[in-house]
Amino acid sequence: MVSGLLAAVALAVPGAAAATDSPAGAAAPAARTAAAQLQDTVRGTGVAWGADASGDTLRIQVDPTVRGADLAAVQRVADRYGSAVRVERLDTPLTLRLSGGDAAYTSAYRCTVGVNVRKGTTDYFVTAGHCAGVGSTWYADAGRTTTVGPTVSVDFPGNDYALVAYANGAVPRPGTIGSVDITGVQDPVVGLSVCMRGGTSGVHCGVILALNQSVSFPEGTITGLIRTNICSEPGDSGAPLYSGDKVIGILVGGSGNCASGGTSYFQPIREVLNAYGVSVY
Repeated sequence: MVSGLLAAVALAVPGAAAATDSPAGAAAPAARTAAAQLQDTVRGTGVAWGADASGDTLRIQVDPTVRGADLAAVQRVADRYGSAVRVERLDTPLTLRLSGGDAAYTSAYRCTVGVNVRKGTTDYFVTAGHCAGVGSTWYADAGRTTTVGPTVSVDFPGNDYALVAYANGAVPRPGTIGSVDITGVQDPVVGLSVCMRGGTSGVHCGVILALNQSVSFPEGTITGLIRTNICSEPGDSGAPLYSGDKVIGILVGGSGNCASGGTSYFQPIREVLNAYGVSVY
């Protein structure tokens, strides 16, 4: 049964070194300038960046695959802006690790339904864009015997979301995340208590740490993401982020695991709904 939520991704980003933040507000212009320069500088993969909650400090995470000239380029940006930039070295690579939840399957992947949505009389679900290819067929079971419908649109990279149409009337499509009846959408706010329901890891809760974060993958850079302290694991891509009965985002990827803890990044759901002209129900 395809219900509104499971997932499949993870980034890998534990272990970090601390740095001193600038006085409140003093470094905000420098942090913004540094972020813009970093966007132009990053040519490879393995770098994640975004302002901290105060907006005063640009937080850059660099994984072990970033070496030589690429690492030097990032370090030059950090050196130029001093205390307005904090660089953290990660122990493991930033990657999109596709494997499965128990929600929905293509011929190649098993991913999670983020949330069910509707436009007119047609029902769809949204999920992570890296799980899908336009025209790919989705199934409700691991044996690929019960067809759900086709992917009708994908936005990835840059963003990371996809829209899948329900073409099989026999497949249930409740407007829920687990037992939670979803009644609307909420915009992300730093410090908000949130939960994620993943196909692999199940339900885990935490808080929103930062907004407008960027992560570079081999497939390209994804921007405008929500960063949380919620763990995720392979098989959780597309999983919904929610607070109470409001959905906030869908999982792109994460670091660590749910045994030792981690960080997860989410695509804001309002952008997805606006892009496709669909609504939760």
